[in-house]
Amino acid sequence: MIDAQLVQRARGRLGVFNGAGILAAADVHVALRLGALGGETDEDVLFAAALAVRAVRSGSVCLDLRRLRDVTVDEESDVDVDALPWPELADVLAALRASPLVVGGQRGPLRPLRLVDTDEGELLYLDRYFLQERTIRTVLDTREGTRPEVDTAAVRALLDSLFVDGSNRPTAVPDRQRIAAALAATQWTTVIAGGPGTGKTHTVARVLAMFVEQLGPSIRIGLAAPTGKAAARLQESVTDQSAELGLPSNLTAMTLHRLLGWQRGSKSRFRHNASNRLPYDVIVVDETSMVSLTMMCRLLEAVRADTRLILVGDPDQLTSVDAGAVLADLVARPVRSTVSPDLVTLVGGDLDARDDPNETALSPKEQSRLGGGVVRLSRGRRFGGAIAELAVSVRDGDPDRAMQLLRADTEELSFHAPTDLDALHSDILSAASTVTSAARAGLAAEALAGLETHRLLCAHRQGPYGVQAWARRAMEWVGESSGAFLDPAQWYPGQPLLVTANDHEARIYNGDTGVIVDVGDGALMAAFQRGAQPLLVHPNVLSSVQTVYAMTIHRSQGSQYDTVSVMLPEQASSLLTRELLYTAITRARRHVRIIGTEDAVRAGVDRQVLRASGLRRTILP
Repeated sequence: MIDAQLVQRARGRLGVFNGAGILAAADVHVALRLGALGGETDEDVLFAAALAVRAVRSGSVCLDLRRLRDVTVDEESDVDVDALPWPELADVLAALRASPLVVGGQRGPLRPLRLVDTDEGELLYLDRYFLQERTIRTVLDTREGTRPEVDTAAVRALLDSLFVDGSNRPTAVPDRQRIAAALAATQWTTVIAGGPGTGKTHTVARVLAMFVEQLGPSIRIGLAAPTGKAAARLQESVTDQSAELGLPSNLTAMTLHRLLGWQRGSKSRFRHNASNRLPYDVIVVDETSMVSLTMMCRLLEAVRADTRLILVGDPDQLTSVDAGAVLADLVARPVRSTVSPDLVTLVGGDLDARDDPNETALSPKEQSRLGGGVVRLSRGRRFGGAIAELAVSVRDGDPDRAMQLLRADTEELSFHAPTDLDALHSDILSAASTVTSAARAGLAAEALAGLETHRLLCAHRQGPYGVQAWARRAMEWVGESSGAFLDPAQWYPGQPLLVTANDHEARIYNGDTGVIVDVGDGALMAAFQRGAQPLLVHPNVLSSVQTVYAMTIHRSQGSQYDTVSVMLPEQASSLLTRELLYTAITRARRHVRIIGTEDAVRAGVDRQVLRASGLRRTILP
């Protein structure tokens, strides 16, 4: 039998790296096809082209040639990466600079590659991604070049009324949420970064209230997120605060595809573009960490120069499944502008002061980033203590501190060997009992609340540590406890659901979680959380849904649970990364349970996702 990933036409270095599993068949086929079309036969160029395709497939925007050998292999592979016949960097660079496939090289009929020199080394792009990145950089630089006119006295009065403490007095300084609102008032583009529970949507709602007061009730506001689930959560959060803040009652959040005007048959072309700009005065994009390079490019092309653009998200979470880590790049990109004098007038005294013991003063580096429109919220309001400390230790790459916290075995954190499953078993049965009892009684809100008491999260979909195996095992535990056989192909009260595709007509979105409830006389409905009143949908209209007793960490983004149990794979798993652990830990409100080995924890904290791009670098002429 011939392995489908082996390319029979591959020779030399392409064949060796394909056979070793470093290059997939698609990488090799693209490189060979480009070579044939462009008249290139140099082995180093074709090898670099294949690695550039692989880089995009792995989530990077380009290939960092200085990190040519930094590749990961499947955890079951016994390939010695260092023993492979890697070319010398100087030889690859010389071949690329002379290649007819590279922009700037010899003249050729096809030039799909671009070699770019930066302050940190050379990058090789598939040219379309370079052009998208250049568009993002150009639009942002242009928007930074001018600033809106600001009535500082009026804005200060608004900030004093919108950001108040329990006694209805202006909040103590520094209040990073207030600084974020002032930044939005003085910049065309604002990036509000922060972890879960730092008050990002709380801040956004007050920023919108500020603009409504400034620009009047006819203001056009666009709310968007990369997924339907994230858009629904954004709308719920804003709607819950609209009456208090005097926001328009008709604000509707939508996916970025819908905001831009997705056109059937095209993944990258939209009705709104550089020739037909979006009509909004203010645009808010939530969960920006999940926005790909291509989508960010399309958005910025379509935004008017005088539109306030507010990008919100957590740059430390898992990134887009497509190429790019745009939010993290925007937070870290070089700052070319100084802090606005209007911003200094509004919050200058807040930057260094520390009257609020729960908030940290902005460091000199953070203050300089305000010139680029970037502010990071730091005060966690959803959880604190040991969970917050563990999240910080993982984010900062400190495995010793992470293990110290886990070994303490507190009310907030616990660490279990893969064979120690008693606590997991107990939590799964307790949550299932709560959900089922409420579902049988027709109490949809209580059943949905029960779903959030515990969630089992896995890094993998398949394998001994994956969702499929553990969802099946959890279902067996629940069935044995209740004395009933649970068939995921049949609807039953208390059945937890996960939606896997958007259905705008039914108002059901990819990533939504729900539960089957008995609404009386044995009639079953699927309930989904929608603010204070659950949305009830007949289960027969759910075309893309699955029973969920366990979930991937990727799927859990944007959700919160009282207790989170994290099933770690073996330490060799390439999916086990710092960002994955951080995302899993920050899903918990009260307790995090890590199930795995110390080696796995340490490997996850040490292994960071390094998506190559040029946005955070200086491009050399």
